[in-house]
Amino acid sequence: MRSSAVLSALSVIAVASAQSNSAPVTTGNPVGVTYVATLPESGQLQGSLSGTSNGTGVSFTFSIRGLPTSGGPFGYHIHDQPVPSNGSCLAALAHLDPFQRGEDPPCNATAPQTCQVGDLSGKYGKISSDPFETSYVDLYTSTTPGNPGFFGNRSFVVHYANKTRIACANFVLKSTNGTSTASAVPAPTSPSGTPHKPTTTPPTSAAAAASFAPASAFFSGLLVFLLLL
Repeated sequence: MRSSAVLSALSVIAVASAQSNSAPVTTGNPVGVTYVATLPESGQLQGSLSGTSNGTGVSFTFSIRGLPTSGGPFGYHIHDQPVPSNGSCLAALAHLDPFQRGEDPPCNATAPQTCQVGDLSGKYGKISSDPFETSYVDLYTSTTPGNPGFFGNRSFVVHYANKTRIACANFVLKSTNGTSTASAVPAPTSPSGTPHKPTTTPPTSAAAAASFAPASAFFSGLLVFLLLL
């Protein structure tokens, strides 16, 4: 009886925890703002990931070629930090994850709001051919600086199936409301990811942390109570 109650409680906690970490739909994105990340021409992989805001969410276009002949299927994600001048993809840290969802369990593509904000291939499909191209609207990213889903001062990384990083590039502001520009945006001031530990990603803002902590404390207390019955 006791074990049954504990298992039921764990199921409730798992569902509620996933819901509490869900990303909200981003609205109010300035229409026409475009950020583009282009892989270095000197690398084996060639391609780019561009995102243009349309008010609600962001319309992404991704294309890539020159993939290795083995090691797939390949994933790609928005990462928390920009790539430094030395080109180290490891320095991009973990996936953009402002709501502390973590990588486990894997993203459920039928419920993209419950996935990490930066897990684009988890939400919309991994790279399945060479060359590869896809387009989609992601409702949880933002082109508005200060929004937890903002990606304009971050990077994207291409991975082998075993999560080894192959290539990476920084996003650059290309247009504002249809007007071309080469302006830079401030670097991230607070990472949402931790290097080499992508499943323990702290939130990008105090607000995100504050919204997560009460729910976590409640469910932990509930589990302790049931164990003491």
